[in-house]
Amino acid sequence: MRKNKILALCLSALMVAGLAGCGGSSSTASSTASSASSAAGSTASSAAAEAPDGDGDPTTLTVAMECAYAPYNWTQTTDENGAVQIRDSSDYAYGYDVMMAKKIADALGQKVQIVKLDWDSLVPAVMSGDVDCVIAGQSITSERAEQVDFSDPYYYASIVTLTKKDSAYASATSVADLDGAVCTSQLGTIWYDNCLPQIPNADILPAQETAPAMLVALESGACDVVVTDRPTAQAALVAYPDFTLLDFGGGDGDFQVSDEDINIGISMKKGNTALKDAINEALSTMTTDDYNTMMDEAISVQPLSE
Repeated sequence: MRKNKILALCLSALMVAGLAGCGGSSSTASSTASSASSAAGSTASSAAAEAPDGDGDPTTLTVAMECAYAPYNWTQTTDENGAVQIRDSSDYAYGYDVMMAKKIADALGQKVQIVKLDWDSLVPAVMSGDVDCVIAGQSITSERAEQVDFSDPYYYASIVTLTKKDSAYASATSVADLDGAVCTSQLGTIWYDNCLPQIPNADILPAQETAPAMLVALESGACDVVVTDRPTAQAALVAYPDFTLLDFGGGDGDFQVSDEDINIGISMKKGNTALKDAINEALSTMTTDDYNTMMDEAISVQPLSE
């Protein structure tokens, strides 16, 4: 347990610059990608031609992400498991978002280039044309949709709560049971902006800049609970075995969120309809079960699981 904690804290330090917020086997993934390639073939060439590309190469899909938001994306030192080298770096990126980027690029007949950016730089990079798209666990909010176009959802992320197993809140079965909790979450997320204020009499601490920093705050005792999405929470349980996950079931006793809060999409420059259509064609070949299975695979190989 102590080894996991040390690994987690080390990874958290490395990730501070970042943020937040299917088929199962490799043969199934290849089959899915192949199907996506056929389905998207009619729009792939026009998408490649229209898409703004960071290095000017129409054969490359340039994708931005934090590379610091496991299990959606993270940084590692090798190409293990099919990781992709980060632009202008000797490091590699992997995770659910990289898996998805590779599937979409394959469907478009392109290769993937990963660009590592902090959270606040993702949307501006799309708007400026430095990257073709962002695949980084972004919620499809109306505010973001004013600046960029979004694909159909590529994941549906339910909201959950993390606390310690010995916490006074460990037996909570509703948001109301978190009454008076000291809490925090990640900067710029619906977890912090929308969910924490729903806790009665909450003592809301300043937002944490990254997901790892949020988890360290809980582990250190700085707060009683953190609110996040299920993939982030499931990944945290691997690194912090003294945490427990609270799922309030989505009813009246749960955090009240809209579809735009939990639907995760791929953003691209406004008006790039060819790329949007091609991405949606690729996504249409996958099911929710595919997404969940692929996320489980990402969680199983994330750095914190080692």
